Amino acid sequence: MNNKPLPIVGISCGDPNGIGIEVILKTLSDKRILSFFTPVIFCNINLLIDQKKLLGIDLDFIKIEKNKLPIKGKINVVNVWQEKFETCFGDPSIESGKISYLSLEASATSLAENKIDVLVTAPINKNNIQNENFEFPGHTDYLAKKFEGKSLMFMVSEDLKVGLVTDHIPIKKVHSNITKDKVKEKFLLINESLIKDFGIQRPKIAVLSIDPHVGDGGTIGDDDDKILKPALKEISETENFVFGPFSSDSFFGSGLYKKYDAVLAIYHDQGLIPFKTLSFGEGVNYTAGLTKIRTSPDHGTGYDIAGKGLADNTSFKKAIFSAIEILNSRKLNEILNKNPLSVKKTKTVNK
Repeated sequence: MNNKPLPIVGISCGDPNGIGIEVILKTLSDKRILSFFTPVIFCNINLLIDQKKLLGIDLDFIKIEKNKLPIKGKINVVNVWQEKFETCFGDPSIESGKISYLSLEASATSLAENKIDVLVTAPINKNNIQNENFEFPGHTDYLAKKFEGKSLMFMVSEDLKVGLVTDHIPIKKVHSNITKDKVKEKFLLINESLIKDFGIQRPKIAVLSIDPHVGDGGTIGDDDDKILKPALKEISETENFVFGPFSSDSFFGSGLYKKYDAVLAIYHDQGLIPFKTLSFGEGVNYTAGLTKIRTSPDHGTGYDIAGKGLADNTSFKKAIFSAIEILNSRKLNEILNKNPLSVKKTKTVNK
């Protein structure tokens, strides 16, 4: 019997009126998966039972107290709330927003207290989750505040990794949020993550331009000359492999992205449209830059297909295993960076 400790994966349920619980249940319904990690779902066991029956998914749960160790080989559930929730698929209600917040807060707190090793979050609705304790445009900013760090929205797949200088902000605010220092900060977060989280020792990172065609010598804009190029010059002076800026309209279609370990995009759609076109269903949203590990699937709440049994759980499963791989990579990186020359002092005996 294998008694080796398994990583403990905390799971938030997301908006219960969406597809979050469905992709969780489908992923955990493969009994073999419990030999790789121990899951802890922060939800309500009766809600999970109701949805598994409705969706015809065969699996069992065990309820545990929030301060108790999860049981290996079981699907552990921490009851975050007690009252009954009536599921209304496809409806982003105030009640479902409250549930998604309670689950997220409980699971993130458990991560902060080292009771789980990694956190995988099911999709939330960024509108109905808003409350006096959650005034953020999404998971990334919430977790940065929770863990008091600088975060990076990092979309990752086997063949493509895309980080963002600006993420969930309106397009009209993008320009005012682009500075030389912010470009440098996000680049260094990508660089560090590739080394520590993905085991790439000398990462090659491409940077996309601010203006179309890199401004065409000032004809379309001069932001690349004034902001981006000086930032990249300073980055390159510290022995980092940085390339660009590249015009984004042909960068992905030409396959140029394949020459680099990651891409730094300036704003949300510049990076995520090509990422989801090339990797949708296979990608993972990773919050890089923090001391804790959080991943999520590359899709949203899927209200249009919620409750119909049509949701694809591939990305959620990849989010779980990506989180575990990052955890293992960090442990290996820590071992490799320990001082190999440290020697215990011994007494010298004169004969």
